[in-house]
Amino acid sequence: MRKILVVEDERDIAEMVAYSLKREGFAVKIVGDGDLALSSTLDYKPSMVLLDLMLPGIDGQEVCRQLKRNPLTEKIPVIMITAKTDVVDKIVGLEIGADDYITKPFDIRELIARVRTVFRRFDLTLTQSGEVFASAGLLLDYRNCELMVDGSEVEISATEYKLLSLLTKNPGRVFSREQILDHIWRDEAFVEPRTVDVHIGRLRAKIERDRRNPQYIITVSGLGYKFVKTE
Repeated sequence: MRKILVVEDERDIAEMVAYSLKREGFAVKIVGDGDLALSSTLDYKPSMVLLDLMLPGIDGQEVCRQLKRNPLTEKIPVIMITAKTDVVDKIVGLEIGADDYITKPFDIRELIARVRTVFRRFDLTLTQSGEVFASAGLLLDYRNCELMVDGSEVEISATEYKLLSLLTKNPGRVFSREQILDHIWRDEAFVEPRTVDVHIGRLRAKIERDRRNPQYIITVSGLGYKFVKTE
């Protein structure tokens, strides 16, 4: 599940936004000032920050500037939310790294649409850079070792992650059981080829909509397995 940090000192607005985001399937945390925004981004590790500009303590522009300067947080998308309507404020916000900008009052449906649009753009950028793999409803984040299926985070073991990484980094290539064993269990003795089948079955149970008719991990009779990428 993707996590969104809502930085807003007006409690009514923050709770309205949080409620709407949760209904859309996001996890949400609310903080009310700039100092907490910086520390919470490091601790909570959100997938996105919705950032009000007029905050107690450090203002939103400085929060955004510091987030984009920090290697640990620079790639987290930021949408600024503010009552300021001056075009100069918008330009400044975008120039310091904000990914989008929305003014108050706003329609919550527009905010949700913008959140989804920024996520799509962000996912495409990461996919093109090779930092994530995306195929239909599946997204594998190689940086954070996280798997998302239809927008929800799915827990996988270290071995399952290594196996899925091998297959997704080589879509369309057929791997025999012996090749998979060599890649994943190369340092372990007495691991039988059947082990591969067991882990493939577990992965299918987590990522396939119908494990009896898999769309991602395909069995190639007499040869092994391959991953099929779909748009």
